[in-house]
Amino acid sequence: MKQDYYEILGISKGASAAEIKKAYRKKAIQYHPDKNPDDKEAEEMFKKAAEAYEILSDDNKRARYDQYGHAAFENGGGFGGGGFGGGMNMDDIFSQFGDIFGGGFGGGFGGGFGGGGGRQRRVKGSSLKIRLKLTLEEIANGVEKKVKVRRKVQAPGVSYKTCNTCNGSGQMTRITNTILGRMQTSTTCSTCSGAGQIIDKRPAGADGQGMKSEEETVSIKIPAGVVEGMQLKVSGKGNEAPGNGISGDLLVVIEEKEHEFLKREGDNLHYDLYISFSEAALGSSKEIDTVTGKVRIKVESGVQSGKILRLRGKGIPSINGYGKGDLLVHINVWTPKTLTKEQKNFFEKMAKEENFVPNPEKSDKSFFEKVKDMFS
Repeated sequence: MKQDYYEILGISKGASAAEIKKAYRKKAIQYHPDKNPDDKEAEEMFKKAAEAYEILSDDNKRARYDQYGHAAFENGGGFGGGGFGGGMNMDDIFSQFGDIFGGGFGGGFGGGFGGGGGRQRRVKGSSLKIRLKLTLEEIANGVEKKVKVRRKVQAPGVSYKTCNTCNGSGQMTRITNTILGRMQTSTTCSTCSGAGQIIDKRPAGADGQGMKSEEETVSIKIPAGVVEGMQLKVSGKGNEAPGNGISGDLLVVIEEKEHEFLKREGDNLHYDLYISFSEAALGSSKEIDTVTGKVRIKVESGVQSGKILRLRGKGIPSINGYGKGDLLVHINVWTPKTLTKEQKNFFEKMAKEENFVPNPEKSDKSFFEKVKDMFS
């Protein structure tokens, strides 16, 4: 089981953004590879801290994590789709969070504690966002979708060379003599925008950075139980970056298609079942829709309008893996709007019969009691 992100950073769930940033910087300094050479355990802790910070420093991701835990980012929804644990190296971490170190570290892995110099920074391509509509059946069972995405990729034949302005570091270092001594400041190289490389050969059809637009089919695994508005991440399927940069991510926003008969409420589903006077009095067997196919249910004789039948486990699976919701079948006794003369005579006669006079028992719950039970 993955370790809790708050526990990794040593903070409480109510920690502020400033406290999260401070805790991450402390852990990053403690386990920095330059401070712990050839220490695999320290390197792993360094990656875990970066992963925890990536989630908790983003309000949207943090809210999803607080609600669903690690399950919110599985199956392409986060790191499980190729994040830190799945292939992101130290350069990737520094390219995303290098600014958190201020002047304490260099611009990349192996940069040391001197501030400024070091390996060139790897630029990350921009992310793309798409909306994906799913049926309730797809949400309930999980699904793999193939979508076409137009993304920027390096054009065939393009080549890059080291930036002469910054000598490939991606930064410009300036040393100033002051009354307090020599002060060193670093800024992003204006020639290569921090990439450390500039274009050398640009093929026809490529833009100024050697990129071209290309359509690609991307396979997306959607876990069961996703909700409207949830955002999943497919790592590395956004726009590529020039040179030796790393690709951005594809962000997938979930939308739910309206079902003809079923209404969703959290992990539970609701179904309105209409029956006739005769079926209510005599009882019947009815076929209804569920997210796993049709099922037949028994309606007892004498059933009252407003009664709720609960089919346990026939709802939506919980995104965090804790069981399934229920299907709540609402019984509605349909009152005829028009009657023939013969039918009218029948009901006029029955109106005086003892069995047709309303006589609710104590066990017959009121509407408000039924609503209360439904949400308890």
